[in-house]
Amino acid sequence: MKQIDSTPTVLSPLYKERIDRLHRDKLKMNQIKMKVFDHLDFDDWGFVYFPDFTFEPVSDRPDGLICGYRSIGKNFRKYLEEIPQYVNPSSALGGAWIGQLTDFAKIGIPPEDDVPPEVRACWQKYHTYPGFGGMNHCAGDINIGLELGWGGILKKIRRYRELNAPEDPAFYDGEEDLVLGIRNWVRGIASHARMLALQETDPDTRTNLLQIARMNEWLVDNPPRTLREACQFLAHFQSVDRMYYVGGALDQLDEKLRPYYERDKEAGILTDEMAVWFIASLFFNDTHYSQIAGLTPDGSRDMTSRMSFLVLDAMHAIKIPVNIAVRVSDKLNPDLLRRSLEYTLRDGTGADYSCNIGIEQGYVRSGYPEGLARQRIKVGCNWCCVCGHEYPLQDVTRANMGFALWWALQDMRDEPQKSTQRLFQLFCKHTQIIVDSIKIGYDKHYEMMGRNRPEMVYNLLMHGPIERGLNCSEGGVDILNFNIDGIALATVADSFGAMEQRIEEEKRLTWDELYAALDANYEGYESVRLMMKNINRFGAPDSPSEPWALRIRDFYVHACRDEGTPKHHLKIIPGLFSHGAIGEYGSRLPATPNGRKNYEPISHSNEPDPGFANGINTFSPTLKANAVALAQPGFGNSAPLHLDIDAEMLDREGGIEALMALIHTHNHMGGTLINLNCLTKETLLEAHKDPSTHPDLMVRVTGYSAFFASLSKDYRQQIVDRFLSKTD
Repeated sequence: MKQIDSTPTVLSPLYKERIDRLHRDKLKMNQIKMKVFDHLDFDDWGFVYFPDFTFEPVSDRPDGLICGYRSIGKNFRKYLEEIPQYVNPSSALGGAWIGQLTDFAKIGIPPEDDVPPEVRACWQKYHTYPGFGGMNHCAGDINIGLELGWGGILKKIRRYRELNAPEDPAFYDGEEDLVLGIRNWVRGIASHARMLALQETDPDTRTNLLQIARMNEWLVDNPPRTLREACQFLAHFQSVDRMYYVGGALDQLDEKLRPYYERDKEAGILTDEMAVWFIASLFFNDTHYSQIAGLTPDGSRDMTSRMSFLVLDAMHAIKIPVNIAVRVSDKLNPDLLRRSLEYTLRDGTGADYSCNIGIEQGYVRSGYPEGLARQRIKVGCNWCCVCGHEYPLQDVTRANMGFALWWALQDMRDEPQKSTQRLFQLFCKHTQIIVDSIKIGYDKHYEMMGRNRPEMVYNLLMHGPIERGLNCSEGGVDILNFNIDGIALATVADSFGAMEQRIEEEKRLTWDELYAALDANYEGYESVRLMMKNINRFGAPDSPSEPWALRIRDFYVHACRDEGTPKHHLKIIPGLFSHGAIGEYGSRLPATPNGRKNYEPISHSNEPDPGFANGINTFSPTLKANAVALAQPGFGNSAPLHLDIDAEMLDREGGIEALMALIHTHNHMGGTLINLNCLTKETLLEAHKDPSTHPDLMVRVTGYSAFFASLSKDYRQQIVDRFLSKTD
C-alpha cells in the first residue's frame, strides 16, 4: 500500500497572509450581515451583502408568481446578469453568492397545485413541517460539471432537446437560459477581476487578479484543467446553487480534486501551500457540505489521500465555519482521524464524523446493494445522498411527536380507565395521522414540483434529468427516497417513563393530579414537576424511559416504512432529526409530563435531554453516545450525536485517544453522525454573555458549523445547556 504523506502543510508568509486576510474579511462581512439581519441561525452562508442591489423578477401570471422552467430560467438568467460582481483580491477564486436571502421569494406553487385544505389543517393541528414543496435536499455528481464545464453542459442540453424532440421543450428552454446566465456571469467575474487588476498597485495582488481573470475567461466555455480551475468551477457552482433556494451539497471533495492535484504536482506547477490556499478560498466562498475519506464501492480500501489532509489543513488555516465530514470506517486512515481531532481541539470545532456502519447497513436494509450504500456521501446538515443519482429530500420534514403525545393526553382525559398503555395506543394513532399526512403531501410534491419549482441547478449535475427531460423530483433520477424526520423522542419517552414510574408503579401521583399540573403549567405544582423530571431519564442507566424510547422509535419507523405514499407508492425512509430549532418546535407545545413547561424547547433528534446524567459518576459522553446509537431509526438516515466536551476535562479522560475510541465505538454500535465541539467553560460562557468578545469562535450547532456570535441567543443557549449539563 502506498504511504500517504500526512505532514501538516507549512505556509510561507505570502500564503499565510492571504489566508489570514480571508479570515479577517469573513469576520468583517459577518459583522455587516449581523447589523442587518441581527442573527443568522444557520451555517455561515457565504453570501456577500450589497444593500443597494435589488432585483425585480418578471412574472407571466396575474398573481405575480414565477412558476415553471421557462419563467424561472428567464428570471434566473436575468438575476445572474444583474447582480454586482465580487472578487476578493486575497482569494485564489472569483465570484460570490450575491443576494439578500429574499430575491427569489416570488417563485412559488400556485393555489391550484396545493394540497387539499384538510391536509393543511392536519399539518396546522400537529404543527407539522411537511416537506411538501421542499427544495434542493439532493446532491449533484460534481464530476459531470468538472468533465463538461459550463460550455459542455450547454451543448448537452441542446443535444438532448434535439434527440428527444419533446412536444413542449420548456424543460430544456429553462435549463438553457440558466446556463447562458451562468456563462455571462462568469464573463463578468473575469472582467471585474481585470478592472481590479488595473487599479491594483501591489504586484503580487495584481498578478493574482489577472490569473483569476484568465481562469474565468477559460471556464466560460471549457472544463477545468488544473486544481485551481477545478476549485473555481466548484465556486461557480456553490454560488449559483446558494442563489437558488440555498442549496448546499458539494460531493466527495478530496476524491473530486485529487486527480487535478496529482497531475499538477507531476507537472511541477503546484505546491501544497498553493493547494491549501485554493481550498481555503473555496471555503471562504461558501460552507457547502462535503465529505473526505470513506470506503471505495467494493469496500476494499479507504479513499484517504494527500488531498484529504490538505482539505483539513485548509480548514484549519482559514479558521471559519466549514462543513466537512470525515467518513469513519475500520479502514479509515488513523492519521487523518487524529489530525482532524487535533485541529478541533485547537480551533474549538472542525470536521464532523459520518459513521459508515449505520449509514451503509441502514441503506442496505432499505433495499439497496452495499456497493451503492458506500457511495452515499454526507452532503447535508445530517443527511447523505448518492450524488447525482438520488433524490432523497431529507431534512425538510418534522413530525413532532410531542404533539402526538399532547393530543393523546386530551383524548384520554375523560376516559374512566387511564394507563400508560392506553395512552401509548392513542399516541400511536396520532403519530400515524402525522406521518400519513406527510405522505399525502409527498404524493402531491412528486406530481407538481417539476411544473412549478423544479431543481434547476441540480438537474444540470444529475444523471438522467437532461437525458430524460424530467425534473429530478419526478423520476429524472433513478433513486427516489422521501425522508420523514421524527422529533421530540426523549421528550415523549421521558414523559412515558415518568408517568409509568410515578403514577403506576410508585403511586405517588394520580392521573387527575397530573392533568391539573399540566393544565396549570406546573404553577403551584413545582413538587410534581420536579418529581416527574427527576427520574432516571433516557440515556441514564436503568432508565424507565429507555424501553419507551425504543417502543416509540419502533412504532414511528413502522408508520413510515409499512407502506409508501398512498398514491404513487413512493418509498419513505425514516429519520430522527430536529436540526437546531428545538426552541421553535417547542414554542407551541404545552407542558408535558417530563417536567417540561409550556413552550419550552423539546429534545434534540433522538438524543437524551441535557442533564440526563446529572449525579452519575461516569464519563457521560459515553452514556450519551450509547443512547443515541441504541435509538437509531436504522434505515440509513442520520440521527446525530452532539458532543460538547470541556477541553480541560478531556485531558483527564484520555485526550484524543479517548475521542478516537469513542468515535469508532459509536460507529460499531450503529451510530450515524457525530458533531463535536471542544471548548472551555470560561470561553463559552464569556462568548454567550457578550458575543463580541469572541467574534471568531466557531461551534457546531447540529450538523452545521457557524460563528457562535452570529447565532441568536436561543441557539447559543442550547449549546451552553448541552455543555453545562454534565452530559458532555
